[in-house]
Amino acid sequence: MSRPSIKLLTCSWVRCRWIRAAHIPTSVKPGEKIVAKKEMLRFMKECLMSVGVVESHARQLAEVAVEADIRGHYSHGLNRLGMYINDVEGKACNVDGNPKILKERSACAWVDGNNLLGPVVGNFCMDLATKKAKEAGVGWVVAKGSNHYGIAGWYAMKAMQRGVIGITMTNTYPVTYPTRAAQPAIGTNPMAIGANGTSDDSYLLDMATTTVALGKFEIAKRRCEKVPATWGVAKGGKPTTDPDKVLSGGGLLPLGGNEITGGYKGYDVCCAVELLCGILGGALWGPNIRNMYESRAADLGQCFIAIDPEAFAPGFHDRLQEFINALRGLKKENERLKVEVAGDPEKKHEKLVAHIGGIPYHPNQIENAAKIAERLKVKKVHVLKEIFANYDDCSM
Repeated sequence: MSRPSIKLLTCSWVRCRWIRAAHIPTSVKPGEKIVAKKEMLRFMKECLMSVGVVESHARQLAEVAVEADIRGHYSHGLNRLGMYINDVEGKACNVDGNPKILKERSACAWVDGNNLLGPVVGNFCMDLATKKAKEAGVGWVVAKGSNHYGIAGWYAMKAMQRGVIGITMTNTYPVTYPTRAAQPAIGTNPMAIGANGTSDDSYLLDMATTTVALGKFEIAKRRCEKVPATWGVAKGGKPTTDPDKVLSGGGLLPLGGNEITGGYKGYDVCCAVELLCGILGGALWGPNIRNMYESRAADLGQCFIAIDPEAFAPGFHDRLQEFINALRGLKKENERLKVEVAGDPEKKHEKLVAHIGGIPYHPNQIENAAKIAERLKVKKVHVLKEIFANYDDCSM
């Protein structure tokens, strides 16, 4: 059963342009609106509470979503608020309660998320995995009955804050076209792995197993931008540069794109995530999962792994830092572009946010947020300032 949803804005007044290949912005453009972190947390939390979500659950979701925007993953921050509200209003998820441990051993557990908001389930499971890792060396927790949990990197960072390696993955709504298929059957199935080096440095991979996350197309549509033809397909499986065709019956390509460029490998990585999440967890899997706008339970499967380096060879953090430094120190093919490791682009965006005193948003995102606020009778987002000139700090 389908239900009304908060629709993406159209933006005919903006001249269409190609979206940047780099997905994490390192500059602020004229017209963008700056919002304080505390203010965006307030807004998201109040929106969720206005539709019945208990305070602690609303806070957990808001924290994950705002962190996504701070790190430059705009597809999973404010952009996702409407989806969460739709799920709650359509009674597709529960707004109160606690996850439940169904089976447990010293180093592993199986959890029922009780159809709660994804961040509530994810925080519970990674906390449990981390606790087990500190005791047994490794903690492995798999959940069923969960929902969209935001950026995967959030949960890896939770583990890293406690000195352990964090790994997580989740299945998602079936929007990905398997190699040679004419219809979608699996999700974007993101994963994250993070570990601390030394001196507050780290490695943090946070990625979809498709070419990009679905939210990148939503952002492109909202900004009236075209996308590379290697990102997604129109209905039936033909490549397209029009994000609207991808979002209106089309879908995503696996990591690698089409078969000739190695997309079959991305397809199999998507399947591997499904094996460890939906199938291992006893949740729904692949084409059995509902689409994003249906009002039945998603029953997503999610996997959370924590590894204590102290249970293995000594000197892990020093060796990881040496590895990171070696990669960054490689001779550059283009002198203007630094060799980076996973997590570096997000760190740049965090520095950008700190420098300008808030999170930069495209005006269409703020306009969309205002429409949500008006409908829910919540105080609109307060904009600190508007940018009137390009800001691009290449030193970050």
